[in-house]
Amino acid sequence: MFASCVNTKKAAYFNNLSDTTLAAIKVDFEPVIQKNDMLQINVSALNPAEAAMYNLPNTYSAGAVPGAGGMTQPVMAGGANPAAGFLVNQEGYIQYPVLGRIKAAGLTKKALTDTIQNQLVNRKLLVDPIVSIRFLNYRVTVLGEVTHPAVVNVSSEKISVLEALGMAGDITIYGKKDNVLLIREENGVRTTRRLNLNDAASLNSPYFYLKPNDIVYVEPSKSKVATTSKANTVVPIVLSALSLVVILVDRLVVNN
Repeated sequence: MFASCVNTKKAAYFNNLSDTTLAAIKVDFEPVIQKNDMLQINVSALNPAEAAMYNLPNTYSAGAVPGAGGMTQPVMAGGANPAAGFLVNQEGYIQYPVLGRIKAAGLTKKALTDTIQNQLVNRKLLVDPIVSIRFLNYRVTVLGEVTHPAVVNVSSEKISVLEALGMAGDITIYGKKDNVLLIREENGVRTTRRLNLNDAASLNSPYFYLKPNDIVYVEPSKSKVATTSKANTVVPIVLSALSLVVILVDRLVVNN
């Protein structure tokens, strides 16, 4: 009965979208390294034995994020195996073999790659080294009125809000697609934005693609809140009435 009251236009994604071609969103997807990030850094060179010592960090499991409060364990978007990583400490540095402390926070992966590569060459430690860097903790959190609230690990390092919702089992029939909340924290500054996923204009939003540690929250609709409130009110009354009936019947039986 309650499901029949749901507005079908509110339940559909992009209900004003017709056949068209959309221009690419001009947004820089290169994430900036922040404190507490876990980085996988691989170094290769003409002599593999010489490069081996630069690939010996601590072991880190990309999926080892505990679930809590009904949240599922992390969902791997693209599938990632446990890997070794370098933690960016509270001062923004990583402790790298031989090279020592290297500033990482505030840099892009390319900038840090150039820094490590230049130090290896300038200090004549390796010949023609190749450095590759990946985020091991690139993840987003999806909460609220979705089928499976989850922390989604993103091995591809690029994910849209639709993909994140899909990994969480999609918004339920009671979720408000027209007021999805995005919470983003960068450089200690927290910002919030609202996305209307009923409107095709959200496809061109600079917030359509998510960044590491973004939180997506889907609000419940008024019908869901009303349904829950009625259930919480009616069920105790019904149970109390049934208990009273059982007691009266029991006493009548005993008296007879």
